[in-house]
Amino acid sequence: MKRYGLYGPRSRDFLTCGGRILVHTNRAEMEWLFRNVTVREVPRSIPDEQTMPLAAHPQLTGVRFPLSRKDFHA
Repeated sequence: MKRYGLYGPRSRDFLTCGGRILVHTNRAEMEWLFRNVTVREVPRSIPDEQTMPLAAHPQLTGVRFPLSRKDFHA
């Protein structure tokens, strides 16, 4: 299964939380949540132990996955 991460154009690296790359399996959802951030496929060579699922991020505990856009207000 492909994993996608948020890619920092200045750092030229994937964005992390606690040293672990934030990943999500649905590119379209990630791009919708983070509209002004580049989303790239995370190389398979990076082990799961070095990643954190987006849903596990402490500040996203109130977000249900898969996303339902009606849960978000404009």
